[in-house]
Amino acid sequence: MQAIKPGISVKTAKKLQRIQRSTERHWVGDGFPVRTLLGYSNLGAAISPFLLLDYAGPAEFPPTRKRLGVGEHPHRGFETVTIVYSGEVEHRDSSGGGGKIGPGDVQWMTAASGLVHEEFHGSEFAQRGGMFEMVQLWVNLPAKDKMSPPRYQNILNSQIPTMNLPDGQGSVRVIAGEFDGLAGPARTFTPIHVWDLRLASEQPVNLAVPEGYTTLLVVLRGSVHIGGAETIDAAEVGLFDRAGDHIHIESAQNATVLLLAGEPIDEPIVGRGPFVMNNDEEIRQAMVDYQSGKMGHMPA
Repeated sequence: MQAIKPGISVKTAKKLQRIQRSTERHWVGDGFPVRTLLGYSNLGAAISPFLLLDYAGPAEFPPTRKRLGVGEHPHRGFETVTIVYSGEVEHRDSSGGGGKIGPGDVQWMTAASGLVHEEFHGSEFAQRGGMFEMVQLWVNLPAKDKMSPPRYQNILNSQIPTMNLPDGQGSVRVIAGEFDGLAGPARTFTPIHVWDLRLASEQPVNLAVPEGYTTLLVVLRGSVHIGGAETIDAAEVGLFDRAGDHIHIESAQNATVLLLAGEPIDEPIVGRGPFVMNNDEEIRQAMVDYQSGKMGHMPA
């Protein structure tokens, strides 16, 4: 997967199917003012293998000694991917995973068979205050992997390869998957590509994305012009057709963008709160297992 270079034969660009907009904010705990830009409850199979994307911030927090965030809660059946743009996030979970991530870092938590975790602002960041901005993506797991053991990947900014696009078009950080020979450090269960792009050019950009893949362009800041009258602005998501082998970006204005691409998981999606499985019985079992302590307990 790569930027399309002059002379390389391509088929057709993936067409922009729709732009998903969400202006309503809600609080997750007391530390994350969130806009849910994507959700499986109304988009379901259209965004598979992705389930949900929350955009927290940007928001200014005053200095405090209070722990701001979300206390102990369970998950089963999927993965959470947290990307920090400013501020800090501290994580602990019942499988022993945990750590602190700051600007540019990524936390890839596989809940799978189930765990309990908590997420708070980093203590040092909370005490000094400042701008907070992060994204949390939920990635589905196929049925055969939903009961795998949990795992935790703490991916530092220094571990994420970066490539400059030609002609000053911007840059790409490869978190997962591959871009022009650069492989991202994240381990995934199904073929997934997560690129963190900075785009600021009036020159067109073509990005190769596999035929048949779900492709989402999440614009966090600035704007991206796709062609015709279509512009994806800040806190909006462009959903593209699966047909085609690349996306064509006409121009971009100081844009911070996540490109998400993945092979769809053609299985039922049944979710309730923190659990995403394939049927109602599995959801009921998840509730029983959590209540009986089978998903573990937070360390003292």
